[in-house]
Amino acid sequence: MTIPGIYTTPVARYLERAGLSAMRPKAALVDMDGTLYDSMVNHTAAWHRLISGTGIPCTREEFYLYEGRTGAATIDALFVRGLGRHATDREKEELYRLKTLYFQELPPVDVMAGAPAVMDAFRTFGLRRVLVTGSGQNSLIDRLDADYPGIFSPEMRITSRSVSRGKPDPEPYLKAMELAGVTPSESIVLENAPLGVEAGRRSGAFTIAVTTGPVPAGEMWDAGADIVFPSMPDLAANITLLLTTILQTKL
Repeated sequence: MTIPGIYTTPVARYLERAGLSAMRPKAALVDMDGTLYDSMVNHTAAWHRLISGTGIPCTREEFYLYEGRTGAATIDALFVRGLGRHATDREKEELYRLKTLYFQELPPVDVMAGAPAVMDAFRTFGLRRVLVTGSGQNSLIDRLDADYPGIFSPEMRITSRSVSRGKPDPEPYLKAMELAGVTPSESIVLENAPLGVEAGRRSGAFTIAVTTGPVPAGEMWDAGADIVFPSMPDLAANITLLLTTILQTKL
């Protein structure tokens, strides 16, 4: 290694796994809910209200584990579990529309503390930024330009409408790489949920996880995170050192 440091080991492990001698990141592929916005409390409340209304037993906490799936995939999985059948396309469309209305009835969510500083660091290091969300709700997507000015251009966004297979399938991140014109080894994924972490790992990108909700760090490690931070402010305080380590570590 060319430099010692607290992040050298996870970077070196990624390089070994990817068969690389060094990494030159060119793009940051960033999740939205629970990463850019402190929105999961509202999402889980809306999902619990929706699914409980169908008669399918569920807990609010379980929806934190479904984060990253498209709405249609979440509804279908719950129908299979609770009703023993797949949801029809019409049911998925109508129920997701209702879930969106429930979400919009709740108080507006805040920008995630620390996230703007992390995005600014990605920009300072010259990384192209691509939004990669399993959501299709415009109530948050439409806020990006105001809350994160100049960070995500409209053509650099992957949503639930962009993919046929949502997280944990790597398709969302692979499509984001196509948009950015980069390879997996030139990509950094930023996620806060196990399904998203798994998608990032399977895409071949260096995957950063942040625990911004009740899901424990161990589940992020188990999903394949290369490094896990306890909060977004903690990542913000260390992002420059991490990116510098990534650039300078060699095998």
